[in-house]
Amino acid sequence: MKRENDLGRDNIPGLVVRIAIPSMLAQFVSVLYSIVDRMFVGNIPGTGDLSLAGVGICGPIVTMVGAFAFLVGVGGAPLMGISLGEGRKEQASRIVGNCFLLLCAIALAVTGLALALKGPMLRLFGASTVTYPYANRYFTVYICGTVFALLSTGMNQFIISQGYARAGMLSVMVGAVLNIVLDPLLIFVFDMGVGGAALATVISQCASGVFVLYFLVKKAAVPLVLTRPSFPVMSRVLKMGFTPFAIIAVDSVMIIAMNALLQRHGGAQGDALITCNTIVQSFMLVMTMPLGGISGGTQGILSYNYGAGNTRRVQQAQKYIIGLCVAYTALLFVLARTAGPAFASLFTDDAALNAQACRAIRICTLAAIPLGVQYAIVDGFTGMGQVQLSLPLSFWRKGVYFAAVFALPALLGADMIFYAEPIADLLGPMVSIPVQLILGKRILQKRETQLQ
Repeated sequence: MKRENDLGRDNIPGLVVRIAIPSMLAQFVSVLYSIVDRMFVGNIPGTGDLSLAGVGICGPIVTMVGAFAFLVGVGGAPLMGISLGEGRKEQASRIVGNCFLLLCAIALAVTGLALALKGPMLRLFGASTVTYPYANRYFTVYICGTVFALLSTGMNQFIISQGYARAGMLSVMVGAVLNIVLDPLLIFVFDMGVGGAALATVISQCASGVFVLYFLVKKAAVPLVLTRPSFPVMSRVLKMGFTPFAIIAVDSVMIIAMNALLQRHGGAQGDALITCNTIVQSFMLVMTMPLGGISGGTQGILSYNYGAGNTRRVQQAQKYIIGLCVAYTALLFVLARTAGPAFASLFTDDAALNAQACRAIRICTLAAIPLGVQYAIVDGFTGMGQVQLSLPLSFWRKGVYFAAVFALPALLGADMIFYAEPIADLLGPMVSIPVQLILGKRILQKRETQLQ
């Protein structure tokens, strides 16, 4: 299939927009997986709020499982792009094949481990006696489809990074549309409750995975072919992908910690606070997932041109990527203050819970615009293979978040925990921006010297 984008020659502003927008939309549609699940679950007659709390407890664990898709996909895609830029198509194909094998092996290991530890894990992460049955039912069904979740998300990175932005978006839309159709059928018509929501997601991810694999095998310029395992290639992929994996995994740990701390410090309101946090984190997904689509989806432009030594194109692309990230987070900042009640009402008809969730959403998005800059810088360094910079920059922000999550509720009360997000989103870029300004040009100048 002819690629709609030439990463090495197309006009940079148009190229960034043509790749960033479909990638952003793909991630926005992907958010519908969890949003639609939670929306329908929250409206189950009689048990909606408790069911939503149970799904909320599973949410960060499910996200952590999905982080393995980014470990391999975002780890392998820049390496593939750099190899393509250097003109080594055979090496690029080997990377794709080894990433497929790696995802399959990880999926099997994660599924077995999660099923074995699900009971104590769910209780440790905030499930009460009342919410545990709902969390257990959702998690058991969902985790059995791990292989579909990892393949659909992880291998899709290799479609986007080759310039097939629309195909990458379509792969996500296939699953999202199917999920929207199946959710009300399985939850209400077949009376499967939270188990139906999980099954709808698994079936949808399977459909997306089939689309992704078919496209890579039959239509991609660098196709997926079965290859002999190469441990040096896998090692490079894991090293490169550790930064995006760590970002997502630590985010999940933070949400898990928030749920556990809300249960501990919230007293009789513990379950209600977890339900509130589930709504808040759903809104944050609407912000961070498409934001990651912009900054992560455009990594192919950076990696290809970095590999080819076109450093001027790298610099130009970075400016436009940062601009798009800031524009998107500014839009979400405004929506958090104008559309919060409408968003919260999708999950609950309880007026007090709605007001509590709206307040928390406004707090969590106070530093949304600096967060856009943080994403662009960290993913930009990763796209150029500079994990020695992207990893510590990411962990600095996460470290601040971690400290604030534990300190704020202990010192000031349970509901103050939501201020941890803006504190981290402000202090993170305060370090990342100077690093970008000081070291960014040096890295590109060094690359030019290497190719002379």
